[in-house]
Amino acid sequence: MIELEGVPELIDPVMICAFEGWNDAGDAASTAVGHLDREWKGEVFAALDAEDYYDFQVNRPTVWLDGGVRKITWPTTRLSVVRAGTGDKPRDLVLVRGIEPSMRWRSFCNEILGFAHELGVEMVVVLGALLGDTPHTRPVPVSGVTSDPDLARTLDLEETRYEGPTGIVGILQEACTHAGVPAVSLWAAVPHYVSQPPNPKATLALLNRLEDLIGVRIPLGELAEDARAWQLGVDQLAAEDSEVAEYVQSLEEARDTADLPEASGEAIAREFERYLRRRDGQPGPGGHATETGAVADGRDSGAYLRDSTSGRTRPAKPSPKDGPSDGPSGDGTEGQNGGGRDDGERPGGDGPSRDGEGEDGDEG
Repeated sequence: MIELEGVPELIDPVMICAFEGWNDAGDAASTAVGHLDREWKGEVFAALDAEDYYDFQVNRPTVWLDGGVRKITWPTTRLSVVRAGTGDKPRDLVLVRGIEPSMRWRSFCNEILGFAHELGVEMVVVLGALLGDTPHTRPVPVSGVTSDPDLARTLDLEETRYEGPTGIVGILQEACTHAGVPAVSLWAAVPHYVSQPPNPKATLALLNRLEDLIGVRIPLGELAEDARAWQLGVDQLAAEDSEVAEYVQSLEEARDTADLPEASGEAIAREFERYLRRRDGQPGPGGHATETGAVADGRDSGAYLRDSTSGRTRPAKPSPKDGPSDGPSGDGTEGQNGGGRDDGERPGGDGPSRDGEGEDGDEG
């Protein structure tokens, strides 16, 4: 039995998880959980024993100085708790952020579920990001999937049909399902031609969808501005290479054609309801994530340029020749190098890819 000290009784707690590595293209998912922790000043209450789950030759510890004293930070997974929401409807979030474990995945998931049980977690949401044939100029596709058919109907999610290689996101979701804990995974599609982190636009899209799912207003901070600056930087790089510009245009045309059937009365009504919910909410510090404004998802080029003195780097020059390889076909199947809904980016850039818009696979 897990003994938790210093953790108060939580209000309608939801566990939000993200793991660096194969399931985290552009670091979009882990950055999203980091944003929640930072904005709501999370307090770490537990950390998993690194010796049990990590190969230190793969994920090496780091040495740093604290007042002249050398200290070591070990790669691990940490849990923190934050109180989200204000007024009459506060809600607690249990944030799980770490690195995809190197070994003993079943024990790893059981330990996470042990914390969920002791804290009375009502639902587990796992965030992921994958590489896809999606243009950076369009809204980031985010898909929500679950293994629970009842939950899929209740929350308007896809029921996963994926078969193939999987990462810790898929394993944790299935462990939750077998333990009777409602679980959902949210996947953002990152353009494969600008796959290196950070990708604030994909992070923002994940937070948008998470906000809708759990019914909590999420403070935005500088994320919307960073997302717009990121898109402008990629726009400029693409404009400098006619081959890249043509490739992006072909992705835009394919995306726009695929999106035409979505312009139904039902889809428009759903977007309008979302707009009304957010319009009536009270803004938090620095604004809130929203899918209706151009700033939030970066769909408008605007006039903002990243400050060259800020130290933030621009994305590397995209190349259409560096497209997906060994990825899945549009039917949601995967190649050995990953790329379906469970496959973010491998460390070192050897990430997976997928054909399509990041919406047709069914990994959970």
